[in-house]
Amino acid sequence: MCLGHNPRMAASHNPIPLIALAVLLAPMAHAQAQERTVYRCPGPPVLYTDAITSQEARDRGCRTIEGAPITIVPAVKPRAATAPASGSKPGEGRVDPAEQRARDSDARRILSDELRREEDRLAGLRKEYNNGEPERNGDERNYQRYLDRVAEMKAAIARKEADVAALKRELSKLPP
Repeated sequence: MCLGHNPRMAASHNPIPLIALAVLLAPMAHAQAQERTVYRCPGPPVLYTDAITSQEARDRGCRTIEGAPITIVPAVKPRAATAPASGSKPGEGRVDPAEQRARDSDARRILSDELRREEDRLAGLRKEYNNGEPERNGDERNYQRYLDRVAEMKAAIARKEADVAALKRELSKLPP
């Protein structure tokens, strides 16, 4: 009696899916076998290591780190100081004092102009703000809109005051 082809019987007797599964799972099993316990040890500086035994970790008061991937970032090597090119004189990278004074003068002029513009804008904002009672616009029938605009104006004044203070600080850093 011939029963024909039974798919359930074919799957249970065919070793190819089992071999494929074993091939796919082998690297994961190998990685788990190689995985080492990583410890976080206290103290300045905090130490993360996998190079100590569990007994050493207990003695130092270290805790295990589980499930968290550890990323190691190599330190940046400092660049070696470049030697001056042949034929160049020492101190050649310095700026001529007269040229530096000219640069400082230009910077002072630019910052002074910017400060004057920002102070003018601040004065305009304060005038429009009118000590917290600016004129109501026609589209502000809703009182909350008016209050929102007043709050925005107050914030704009605070930002402009901070800008003016920063410009004054920069100007004070420049030589006279």
